[in-house]
Amino acid sequence: MVTIGTDLEDSQRCIELAGQHESVYAAVGVHPCSVTEIDGLDWLEQIRALAQRPKVVAIGEIGLDYFHPAPKGWSEEDYKARQAEFFTAQLILAAELGLNVVVHQRDKEERCWPDILELLEPFHGKLRAVFHCFTHPWVAAAPLVDKGHLISFTGIVTYKSATEMQQCATDAAKGSFMVETDAPYLAPVPHRGKQCEPAFTRHTAECIADLRSMSVEDFALETEATADSFFHF
Repeated sequence: MVTIGTDLEDSQRCIELAGQHESVYAAVGVHPCSVTEIDGLDWLEQIRALAQRPKVVAIGEIGLDYFHPAPKGWSEEDYKARQAEFFTAQLILAAELGLNVVVHQRDKEERCWPDILELLEPFHGKLRAVFHCFTHPWVAAAPLVDKGHLISFTGIVTYKSATEMQQCATDAAKGSFMVETDAPYLAPVPHRGKQCEPAFTRHTAECIADLRSMSVEDFALETEATADSFFHF
């Protein structure tokens, strides 16, 4: 499993956790909702140093978030511009270091999706991205998968109302996706509403395996191989 960084302090903690548990690896990065909290000009060099520590397998979670309003003292325009600046800088760093990225994209009105695609465009072939908590239909994912990228499903796929996501999980090409917790959020059925944890990914896996008419064992082997090829465990 991979524990995901959201800021400098959190990324350091992820590395510490990875050092304590053989099966845990770390991703380091600055989340779009954390970009206004970074004061130092050397933040990218700090991420660079963290990214070269043992068991760090990706840069993330990075991306754009248009769901949450701009923090106090920031205009929406300036907030989005700073997110784009941090996202692009970390994509450049990942390409330099030969690491893949975990991408966050969240919005209320589907405005950030085209911006994500535009900013990622120059990096096709230089790195691979996994689009965390993917909620779009397969038709949106397929062109990205063709370029080597992946999508990832959370516990949302187990919800009765998530018919579009379930269809995406059914249609997704072999080797094109992973499963995740987004812990402590988005616990799958039958734990919906509780604090999510890594063990709950089994329920997400069982749901998708059933949608794809696969055994859980075969599904686990397939997704494990996908994760191995992306993170280079």
